[in-house]
Amino acid sequence: MRQSNYRPSRNEALKREAILLVDHRTYRIKPGHMNTHLAIYEEFGLKAQWKHLGAPHAYMFAESGAMNSLVHQWVYEDAADRAKRRAAMMVDPDWQVYLKKLVESELLMDQQTSLMVPAKFAPMKK
Repeated sequence: MRQSNYRPSRNEALKREAILLVDHRTYRIKPGHMNTHLAIYEEFGLKAQWKHLGAPHAYMFAESGAMNSLVHQWVYEDAADRAKRRAAMMVDPDWQVYLKKLVESELLMDQQTSLMVPAKFAPMKK
């Protein structure tokens, strides 16, 4: 195996450090129940989640297209930051109450999660 002598410049290293990790989540909610789902989240989940993750970059539901879709995006410094903050949230008793309410509601039909990084020409700020 050939070893490379390439070493990133200080400028390249700083740019790499500035890259954020975006947790892009798409949920499909049972048709006709978006407002009910949002009410459950607002009452039981919002405070606990925002306590650990901060305010989301985006929290949106479909007005057209893929109806019954809910998207939210959470911004982290890196994978370690995401793991640390999500682990703290998962053991929070208030978050556990929300998860129980969510399961009992039977409104969540599907979840997709993508971890994304911004393109260099469209940087994001935390």
